[in-house]
Amino acid sequence: MTVKAGSPAPELKVSNWVQGGPISLKDYQGRVIVVEVFQVNCPGCFIYGIPEAIDTYQKYKDNGVVVLGLATAFEDFDKNTLENLKLLLQESKVIGETLTNLSYQNKLLNEGKLSYNIPFPVGMDMLLKERLPIEGKRIMEFVNANVLDFDLYHQKDKDQIISRVKSYLETKPYSPVTFEEYSLKGTPSTIFIDKKGILRETAFGSTGLMATTVEKLLSE
Repeated sequence: MTVKAGSPAPELKVSNWVQGGPISLKDYQGRVIVVEVFQVNCPGCFIYGIPEAIDTYQKYKDNGVVVLGLATAFEDFDKNTLENLKLLLQESKVIGETLTNLSYQNKLLNEGKLSYNIPFPVGMDMLLKERLPIEGKRIMEFVNANVLDFDLYHQKDKDQIISRVKSYLETKPYSPVTFEEYSLKGTPSTIFIDKKGILRETAFGSTGLMATTVEKLLSE
């Protein structure tokens, strides 16, 4: 099942807390929670998303705001791994496209190391192996989470969407549980949870509005 804005935020489904944790969202009711979702093989996550989350952490950590990191994997499963997440957090080393892109932009220290550390808790999203054959219920859960106003489509278009989703799920070895439960569209993404534990919104990409959203939730 997927969660919509305005509903209670479900617990993050984490296979490993690599840094900090274990974390339960219930422990932080009464505080604003920001979850920065990224992939280790995602240059934009390290150029935009994570630095913005770090700035938010530094600015608001003493003002009732909790910032968490969640590494996920919806592609490049050979690179977006728990092992590479540990390499990132324990040795500040990046891999793959992140390494190539940040090296080209001179944003790394020697030996492919990040020029900054991630100061907040970080966990690895739980990955579940897709079971074949793909059931109709699974297909429709994915469709409803990712296709806006699916019920308004003509039947021919619905059938095409269902067919494409079925083919996609059949070739995808794993599904990231938290990523899909929160209906995220890609990385970097940010999850905002208010003081009452309600999911207020999710944002895809680096909008530069993280602090604005946090200020709004703090004022409530």
